[in-house]
Amino acid sequence: MFVWKKSDWPHWRYDASALSTKLASVRHSQGRLLGRMEGLGFALRDQATLQVLTEDVLKTSEIEGQQLNPDAVRSSIARRLGVDIGALVPADRHVEGVVEMVLDATGGFANSLTRERLFGWHAALFPTGYSGLAKIKIGDWRDDSDGTMQVVSGPVGRQKVHYEAPPAAHLKVEMDEFLRWFNGEQGIDPVIKAGLAHLWFVTIHPFDDGNGRIARAIGDMGLARSEQSSQRFYSLSAQIQLERREYYDLSEKTQKGDLDVTEWLTWFLACLGRAIAGAENTLGMVVAKAKFWERCAGISLNQRQVKLINRLLDGFEGKLTSSKWATIAKCSPDSALRDINDLIERGILKKAEAGGRSTSYELDITGRDTAKFD
Repeated sequence: MFVWKKSDWPHWRYDASALSTKLASVRHSQGRLLGRMEGLGFALRDQATLQVLTEDVLKTSEIEGQQLNPDAVRSSIARRLGVDIGALVPADRHVEGVVEMVLDATGGFANSLTRERLFGWHAALFPTGYSGLAKIKIGDWRDDSDGTMQVVSGPVGRQKVHYEAPPAAHLKVEMDEFLRWFNGEQGIDPVIKAGLAHLWFVTIHPFDDGNGRIARAIGDMGLARSEQSSQRFYSLSAQIQLERREYYDLSEKTQKGDLDVTEWLTWFLACLGRAIAGAENTLGMVVAKAKFWERCAGISLNQRQVKLINRLLDGFEGKLTSSKWATIAKCSPDSALRDINDLIERGILKKAEAGGRSTSYELDITGRDTAKFD
């Protein structure tokens, strides 16, 4: 029996005493991180927010198997935040839609969550009216015209049903109750409320598609309320993506349970704590990036070089070779090699010590302090 079929649905319950230590730890970590960010100044806070929101948009889509262009996401967010990152990359409607939802959820955290707002998020996620090749109902609750809403996996004919959502006929009542609760005051700690809201929404599963992304946006909205800040300095979606197997397993277990969500909230708080701890890396990267460009002030670089240096500073995945440089910078191999050799001469890049079939390059941490100026 699924949880929404229980006689006491949707009266969730949990052991507050069992969660108290983890909740206190998360609250302490939130305050410590916000305090550190306050000390950085506006420019660095904006850069940190840009980096975290970019990661959040990429990872909440990646959890659902959708790969977005990182440069397009970053450009879309930077344009909306008014952060100067140089040349902007055009973004398609799918990128713009996810960005709009995430920024509206966190930037407008103090505003009520309404049916119309959720419909707007859903329409932004699916601007063509299609999910893949399937036409879906956009900006409205699902109608189950194609059958009962189920979460399944496996090949056709041997599919496993992980979850079956409440019938479409129940959705108006279900969502009205959820929205009254989310917008109301129950004396629940906002962090606990964020975790419960995430689970409750995805359990109702009111849309044909996009329920997971919207549930995570609602959770982020709840966390922004807990901090009374629209600026995001950590990405819970990125942490969930790292722990997605446990995330899905525990969601399924809870949705087949008895309305006791202590285990789910215990995991949610732990996952959130790890996300906040991971933000220390983001903070370190932002500060290192700012210091790097301070040290390189006065060096004349072309746009390709600036773009690739920023990619390295943001944590380039894999090895940077001249062929990758040419691909990313959209230039000829000869131009890529000239760019690289110029940066080596200036003490900004160096050849990586790790061997391999192709020569790779990395930032010269020591060389940039004595970089050659024009």
